[in-house]
Amino acid sequence: QVQLVESGGGLVQAGGSLRLSCAASGMILSSNAVGWYRQAPGRQRELVAAITRGGITNYADSVKGRFTISRDNSKNTVYLQMNSLKPDDAAVYYCGAGTYLQPQYMNWGQGTQVTVSS
Repeated sequence: QVQLVESGGGLVQAGGSLRLSCAASGMILSSNAVGWYRQAPGRQRELVAAITRGGITNYADSVKGRFTISRDNSKNTVYLQMNSLKPDDAAVYYCGAGTYLQPQYMNWGQGTQVTVSS
């Protein structure tokens, strides 16, 4: 069975950095599109970064230049390096993966909390 497990969240001061990890079992991440999503209280879930099967990356404008998504195929893990964190970045971050980044094709992790203090 497919399992995605996020880790690396925590409390950080504004301007600080965190690296989130999404470790997969039961699926090969390099054979799928993978996205990092976040959801803050009272807000809709948003895609913040994605990496395609071919390794092409895309970012939301709000995080471009600050966040980097990467994939380590040997570890079957996708990372999200988050630098220069802002209070608006605070959210639960979820890893999603599938043949396409649309709900009917995707598996999800349980989420990891990122809190940014000002």
